[in-house]
Amino acid sequence: MSVGASVLDGPRIERRRILVEGVSYWCTPDGDELVLGDGRRVEEVTAAYLPPVDPTKIICVHLNYESRRLEFNQPELVTPTYFQKPLTTLNSHRGTVCRPADSKYLNYEGELAAIVGAPMRNIAPDDVWGHLAGFAPSNDMGLHDFRDTDAGSMLRVKGQDGFCPIGPGIVSGVDVRRSTLRTYVNGEVVQEGELGEMNFGIDYLLADLCRHITLLPGDVVLTGTPANSRPLDLGDVVEVEITDVGRISNTIIEIPAPPNEVGHQPTDTKTVRAVALGSEYRRLRDLARVPAEGEGEGAEREGADGG
Repeated sequence: MSVGASVLDGPRIERRRILVEGVSYWCTPDGDELVLGDGRRVEEVTAAYLPPVDPTKIICVHLNYESRRLEFNQPELVTPTYFQKPLTTLNSHRGTVCRPADSKYLNYEGELAAIVGAPMRNIAPDDVWGHLAGFAPSNDMGLHDFRDTDAGSMLRVKGQDGFCPIGPGIVSGVDVRRSTLRTYVNGEVVQEGELGEMNFGIDYLLADLCRHITLLPGDVVLTGTPANSRPLDLGDVVEVEITDVGRISNTIIEIPAPPNEVGHQPTDTKTVRAVALGSEYRRLRDLARVPAEGEGEGAEREGADGG
């Protein structure tokens, strides 16, 4: 049974979290200002944002959008599969995303994040909307140089520090099933998809997960990305916009490579390139007349592990 009003029904309400003089505050946007609960106002352009969530877990669907399925020549989807991102991946609006100096395939994946508002266990799909706190734009960043390890869990692909920007805030009172997702790099649209393109709706995903896993207030479920995830360059500004919800912006910077050469090192294999470059990989392969036998189908199917 639903415990509250549907998160889809108006009025639109947005809550953001910022850092003011070392203290975390919730606030609401009002034009060019953010209004704190105590009445103080902060200019939005000067605000230092924090992630608007305190999850116990971050769960992501591997493959959901039809355009991405087609890009990687995947069979029709029957049921969703999932992976997790560590809590240390959380990042915020205007935060930097770090690419280690020994890696090069850091991809954007614009996604809608669904944020749990009430405990969920064995909730029917129709009742999911009454258990959600709201929605936020998110970017399921992935460093595909580590695609060849971790037995498909993508722990180091998707789990590195700061690889889950969410924000600027949490929005309720918007029927996101009618929204459009767009990802921008340096102001140009690089991904675009209607949320209605999902093979598995938000209600289906959360009802499926909570059959076996209790979802708690603040938990985050990332709902998939459309086609055309591609690597970013240093200095790029990547933004994810969900119409009527918001737009998050992050900048790519470089950090030193880890000093201790233990464990799996970054690789640049056919599988890595096939997933990082998507359909562009096959185009470049054909232009270079690289033999496709034995590599094409297997590499494409690796794309099913993308968000």
